[in-house]
Amino acid sequence: MTLPLPFSAALCPPPPARSAKSKRLRHQALSAWLAWLAACLAWPAGAALAAGPTTIGTVDTAFKLIGRDHDIIVEAYDDPAVQGVTCYVSRARTGGIKGSLGLAEDRSEASISCHQVGPVQFAQPLRQQEQVFSERTSLVFKRLRVVRMVDAPRNTLVYLTYSDRLIDGSPQNSVAAVPVDHATPIPLKQ
Repeated sequence: MTLPLPFSAALCPPPPARSAKSKRLRHQALSAWLAWLAACLAWPAGAALAAGPTTIGTVDTAFKLIGRDHDIIVEAYDDPAVQGVTCYVSRARTGGIKGSLGLAEDRSEASISCHQVGPVQFAQPLRQQEQVFSERTSLVFKRLRVVRMVDAPRNTLVYLTYSDRLIDGSPQNSVAAVPVDHATPIPLKQ
């Protein structure tokens, strides 16, 4: 029996052949196939973590008997297009059984604080307005977004965080500004 592969063969080797000759061989084959599946599923998650947020810490806000507690999480996001700028985003995270399984919808409130953490360098010209980060806050429909805007006359990068849904979003938002030294003008795409 051939099982469908969740990823292309270029990313993961083909699963080991399954043999039904004996109970022991079936068990070994199943173990090998599960190990292969776990490795294939972990590969994209590990690759995504390299470019994703770094968790700075969490603070519990409500105790839950089963599952993790409700909490506030603080994460650091390095701007992928601007070397030397990091944004810190705090947001509420729902706990309990649904929250632990990733089925709960997190609240829309978030706060952002962006800072120059090193010399500011631009690999390429920036768009006037561009989404730089996005994170899922419910199973399917809701996302937390961070948008970078360029205030060219003041040579400042402005970061806005907000939450949106497939149908409607939330007006709650937070903004942070990172002034860039006038000796380093912000390059804009024409």
